[in-house]
Amino acid sequence: MNYQSQMMKIGNRTMKTCLLAVLCAALDLSAFAETNETGFVSISDGKSLAGWHVSPKTGHSRASKNTSGGRWVVEDGAIIGSQDIPGNGGIIITDKKYSDFEVKFEMKNDFGPDSGLFLRSTEDGKAWQAMIDYHAGGNLMGIYGEGLGGKPHVRNFSFTDKVTVIDPKKTGEPPTPLPVLPEAWPYFWRHGQWNELRARIVSNPPHITTWINGVKIMEWQEAEVRHPNEGGIALQVHGGGDHTREFVRYRHIQVKELKGGKQQ
Repeated sequence: MNYQSQMMKIGNRTMKTCLLAVLCAALDLSAFAETNETGFVSISDGKSLAGWHVSPKTGHSRASKNTSGGRWVVEDGAIIGSQDIPGNGGIIITDKKYSDFEVKFEMKNDFGPDSGLFLRSTEDGKAWQAMIDYHAGGNLMGIYGEGLGGKPHVRNFSFTDKVTVIDPKKTGEPPTPLPVLPEAWPYFWRHGQWNELRARIVSNPPHITTWINGVKIMEWQEAEVRHPNEGGIALQVHGGGDHTREFVRYRHIQVKELKGGKQQ
């Protein structure tokens, strides 16, 4: 590639970054969960934990000898989770079990604690996880087999030690291209504000798709049946360390039940 071609390529890339930055800056990302999409119903009333319960049965609750599953409260319309004692986390899980569904919500977590969205979760936290590892070395909306031997583990970026800087290195097979330019990340994802996360799971072996702020991030197909057809929807606070003064926050949690990948 000659010098002129290199300059044109750099110029085009810079222009794309600038355009995305302008678009994201002009877009109110907090409005995503407010849209009234057909078929979605709220599963959190914003006032209480009705319809949910805390499970201390996962490995993340060992610090309490599985007697508590972290601290979960509702404040200002959001479910807020943290460790209740140093090193002790757990999950909060829906009373209802779901099979094929799409779930979406807004998130505003501190950068530090490890969390996750569990799809078809058991009481002891075995699930297909849409990752919410919001910390250095972590990832958003990659897919992980929680309690399923760590398989799959697919992602297309990782956080550096700064929430505004990501490393676009791909993990797992098949590799999924990252649809956001790394330079545009701090405009696309707004730390300290509400951003939308979304995941869909259908069939068994499952086909799982995830989105961030309306942009598809990951799509993955399991090859064999390794987990039940249905389970709860759960949110996690990871065990280990001391994250008693750091919080995960989720609001406007909505679900659309599906049949064969289609709305019922």
